Amino acid sequence: MKLLLAEDEKELSNALVAVMKHNNYSVDAVYDGKDALDYAMNEEYDGIVLDIMMPKLNGIEVLTELRKNHKSTPVLLLTAKAEVQDRISGLDAGADDYLPKPFATGELMARIRAMTRRKAHFTPNILQMGNIKLNRENFELYSDGGSFRLGNKEFQMLEMLMNNPHCVISTNQFMERIWGYDSETEINVIWVYISYLRKKLTAIGADVEIKASRGVGYTLEEIK
Repeated sequence: MKLLLAEDEKELSNALVAVMKHNNYSVDAVYDGKDALDYAMNEEYDGIVLDIMMPKLNGIEVLTELRKNHKSTPVLLLTAKAEVQDRISGLDAGADDYLPKPFATGELMARIRAMTRRKAHFTPNILQMGNIKLNRENFELYSDGGSFRLGNKEFQMLEMLMNNPHCVISTNQFMERIWGYDSETEINVIWVYISYLRKKLTAIGADVEIKASRGVGYTLEEIK
């Protein structure tokens, strides 16, 4: 899953990005409301975490613009303000949840999980295709033939493939979704992780495989 984090305190932002990535989310981080609005309007996210007190545009202004433009991405507001009226203003603007600072990172992650579960297209915690299953809570890939706990990038790539069976996912889609909008990572890293996943699928006796369409992308298909 991919999140947008808009938090102008860079030290806090860096810490939250580390926590989110540790929980196998990919994250784009921005530091003011204008960038938050630009990213949210032009990218697809599973959830947005917005600080209210930001330069250029505050979080409620960003949220109001998103909802005016029919962007229904779930939004969690963060703020140092804890007054009831501030909470009301944020929720009335279209926020899905509200978390005052300071907060425990465990609670933040629990609220993000709850928020993303409420989106229109429900995704179950256990994804299955053929004889393989992918547990989205503990990142385990398994079948009757064995199991692996996947690393962050492996998990996110396989999650994308299993959420879109038989659909081609391009290398650019993988890069933007997992490595981030502004990533400078070399694109051949996609092939490296595809190779890792293929070896693990073979090792557990999977009856599905990752197929490459030259110059197009990758699909997850049943072995015939």
